[in-house]
Amino acid sequence: MASAIQAQITDDMKAAMRAKEKERLGVIRLMQAEFKRIEVDERIELDDARVLAVLDKMVKQRRDSIKQYEDAGRQELADQEAFEITVIQAYLPAQLGADEIAAMVDAALTETGASSMQDMGKVMGVLKPKVQGRADMGEVSKLIKAKLA
Repeated sequence: MASAIQAQITDDMKAAMRAKEKERLGVIRLMQAEFKRIEVDERIELDDARVLAVLDKMVKQRRDSIKQYEDAGRQELADQEAFEITVIQAYLPAQLGADEIAAMVDAALTETGASSMQDMGKVMGVLKPKVQGRADMGEVSKLIKAKLA
């Protein structure tokens, strides 16, 4: 297995089975199914960077679902999605604070010499590998747009 994170998730799956933690086990299996799907579709073995990107995407999907469920008055489903986020986030690096993100955005703007919205792609290209899984990319994007506007 190329990814240490994947190995940790597999170990945690076995532990959840032994402890009969049904809900947690279900979320772990969802993560593993997504990894397997990508490995089969793309005929690759995932590395830690790609695993983090997949987990980050899964958290984002669940945040979107929570909003939709709350708008529809389905709190029990929103609570389930929130639980899934907590399980998935256990495998992501510690989240960055607002000040750290702002400093990284400023550094990326300086590094790329970005001055207008046309430079947005360059700035995101520099920032994404540094903040992947550690910050909401939507929030990072808003911050960059605000500084370039």
